[in-house]
Amino acid sequence: MGQGRNVIDELMTDHREVEEMFGRIQAMTAGGQQLRDQVDEVTIELVRHSVAEEQYLYPAVREHIDGGDRLADKEIADHGRVEKILKQLERVDTDDPQMSTMLQQLMDEVAAHVQDEENNIFPMLRRACTPKQLDDLGDKIRQAKAMAPTRPHPSAPSTPMASKLLAPGVGLVDRARDFVTGRGKS
Repeated sequence: MGQGRNVIDELMTDHREVEEMFGRIQAMTAGGQQLRDQVDEVTIELVRHSVAEEQYLYPAVREHIDGGDRLADKEIADHGRVEKILKQLERVDTDDPQMSTMLQQLMDEVAAHVQDEENNIFPMLRRACTPKQLDDLGDKIRQAKAMAPTRPHPSAPSTPMASKLLAPGVGLVDRARDFVTGRGKS
């Protein structure tokens, strides 16, 4: 392997991509299909990112960082809140006044989560792991994102083992639905 970036660089790239997506959403002046397409794109990215973190990043945090269980549990709880908002966004019409409130709530949750990871978890992980361990985790994260679901499933188990077992099948179904509906092709 070793073909890509280490886990920290990989996840920080994801963070910047989501921030760019949020910027495009904030720049929009109306709802409609264009907003729905952007919300779908950010949903796909956030779900894939979260699943990969839950499968590989947080187990590494638990293993390598003092107090890692507490840190990982907090981050997984953050993911749960984000996933619930994403599920609500799927159901609301883009012209509904609640859309903008929910989007702001999503952006606030994600921004706080990103700041916590980048300012706390990533520096601790960099100190606790070897470069090879970080590279190997980056490879695993990329593989997990490729197989991950693309739609929020807030009631799905978030344990690493359950996620590793269920995510590929759920991801396949989600990607098939996306292909049929054209979702995520903007």
